[in-house]
Amino acid sequence: MYDLVIRSVRVLTEQGFAPAAVAITDGTIQAITAMAAPLEARQDITLPAGQVLSPGIVDTHVHVNEPGRTDWEGFASATRAAAAGGVTTFIDMPLNSIPPTTTVAALELKRAAAAPQASVNVGFWGGAVPGNLGSLDELHDAGVFGFKAFLSPSGVDEFPHLSPAQLQAAGAEIAGFGGLLVVHAEDPAVLDLHENAGGTGYADFVASRPDAAEDAAIARVIDVVRSTGVRAHILHLSSAQVLPRLAAARAEGLPITVETCPHYLSFAAETIADGATAFKCCPPIRSDHNRALLWQGLEDGVIDFIASDHSPATRELKLGHGGDFGLAWGGISGLQLSLPAVWTAAKARGLGLDRVLGWMTRATAGFAGLDAGTIIVGAAADLVAFAPDEDFTVNVDTLRHKNRVSAFDGATLFGRVHTTWLAGAVIYAAGDDAASARPPAGRLLSAR
Repeated sequence: MYDLVIRSVRVLTEQGFAPAAVAITDGTIQAITAMAAPLEARQDITLPAGQVLSPGIVDTHVHVNEPGRTDWEGFASATRAAAAGGVTTFIDMPLNSIPPTTTVAALELKRAAAAPQASVNVGFWGGAVPGNLGSLDELHDAGVFGFKAFLSPSGVDEFPHLSPAQLQAAGAEIAGFGGLLVVHAEDPAVLDLHENAGGTGYADFVASRPDAAEDAAIARVIDVVRSTGVRAHILHLSSAQVLPRLAAARAEGLPITVETCPHYLSFAAETIADGATAFKCCPPIRSDHNRALLWQGLEDGVIDFIASDHSPATRELKLGHGGDFGLAWGGISGLQLSLPAVWTAAKARGLGLDRVLGWMTRATAGFAGLDAGTIIVGAAADLVAFAPDEDFTVNVDTLRHKNRVSAFDGATLFGRVHTTWLAGAVIYAAGDDAASARPPAGRLLSAR
């Protein structure tokens, strides 16, 4: 007698989509059989023909901001939004919380805040800042998944960036204990050279953070990887001009990986109106041609996966400066919408849903070393019923993010999440208020 059987004409297994029945007991997948196989279960569900059964999304780049800036976002709202978007696991960034996750004590504060509120599984990145170099092994031993560093000012004073010498030192230190360095790669000297007076012009904002800033910074990271052997990851790649450099580094055998984000794959600078600060992020959304090249980078394998970089703020910080891109907070709020946003853009390019889900489940989980992102016997039953052909118009007032601000507001997207299961238990059901009222059941994760 199984606890739950879920049947679907399209289940994404390691062999691709196929009709199947997935049998679950004690939160774990016990069997994957023919869809019509006779199975005894306390609950037996057959998904409608338009819904596929997918592994839960694993998002390795989320800013929750609690403690310290919980008015921007918090674990309760972020994990509920994640569940509604089919995300069953995410890894929280070390900023913009106060204190940032740069010490073991700060990590414990994060865990204490998350534990009673998390509706999905949550892990934590640590931070590498000038003040904690030489003691990063303590955070590593405490279970962070790696260390985020900025090469230019982060936007918050409590998380300063690393100089070139400090980046070199951090790389050597992290390599020494086999850790992972993840980098916001924009070069401060290039940014200083292109600094302008801000204002409402989107083209002026993009000009202030040119492709050259990413190129120079990523070249520096590659040099550090080459000289120290550290495993490094480039966060939120926006500039396709850097792809040849990254491809060459990979061909050299250097241990470097790359992500991009839904907003870079969905939007283009040509369609962003002046004063539309909901679209501000750093590095910026670039041209339509650039967007096409990012998609090609994914298809070619130069870009490894897609993560949301959910970076919310209050409505006042994001929209309350009269459309001035120089003053508005830089970050896209999109955790709940990542899967439909990416699927919508991929569908327009003729790409299959299996590829999209691969970039957002198996690839992200593998990068983080998590036993997640696949439907196999023995895996946790973290699953999503997703209807790829259903469309909807985004209304920020219906999203579960704490602040009702998103660049996706008003967009028509394909793909609706109907049900999300965490370890075989429903944590989100479309139209079912009872699901969101259930006690949070997410686990706190530590790196292996």
